[in-house]
Amino acid sequence: MHSLIIHMSSSTARRPNAERLRIDLPNAELIEAVDGRDPDRATDVAALPGDLHRPHYPFPLRPAEIGVFESHRRCWRKIVEAGWDYALIAEDDLQVDPVWLDRALSMIRNHASPEMYIRLPVKQREKPAHVLSSDNDMQFVLPRVIGLQCICQVVGRDAAARLLAATDKIDRPVDTLLQMHWITRQPVHTILGVGNAEIAGQIGGSTIQMKTRASGKLTREFKRALYRTQVALRPQIP
Repeated sequence: MHSLIIHMSSSTARRPNAERLRIDLPNAELIEAVDGRDPDRATDVAALPGDLHRPHYPFPLRPAEIGVFESHRRCWRKIVEAGWDYALIAEDDLQVDPVWLDRALSMIRNHASPEMYIRLPVKQREKPAHVLSSDNDMQFVLPRVIGLQCICQVVGRDAAARLLAATDKIDRPVDTLLQMHWITRQPVHTILGVGNAEIAGQIGGSTIQMKTRASGKLTREFKRALYRTQVALRPQIP
């Protein structure tokens, strides 16, 4: 298996962790992240308001979110062009436990195909609609509602091609779009209990999160909760 680590070369605070991931992940290489704040960046997608798909997304896309989306598309294209059956894609604020990761990768090798997209999340919030395999406290599942974040995943070649075709126009962050399996036509699986962690706070903070005034937090949380309720009404079904 090959691994692609999304990393912006100008991010010196994150470079040591990116280099650590090159050691911890199988056959790993760094992929230059797209800087969504650069007006001269090369882009092949049209970023639209949140009304391209239903439910409508209630927040405008931030430049950093556009950059993250384009970075993942860059990795998907690499998988397709290289002809790999599948590859692991990681963001550079990931921390892995090599022992637990080896268990998860063994499970993936037994079940993965070029058609699959498999999340290895840091948050264990997804509820299974179907369990494909289990190894003590680790489960390979099809979740009812797909979780957020794209810090670590294994993406098959056919899944990557399907996602590229579905995202020439974007109107919401990449993890939010991936929840919409009825739009992408891409089922998303998850391995729970993989032992991954996010360490953005230890290496310079998030590149996406933005401070919100106290007066706007309540409104934002209400809109977020309403949106998530609408997404939950379209679960994945085995």
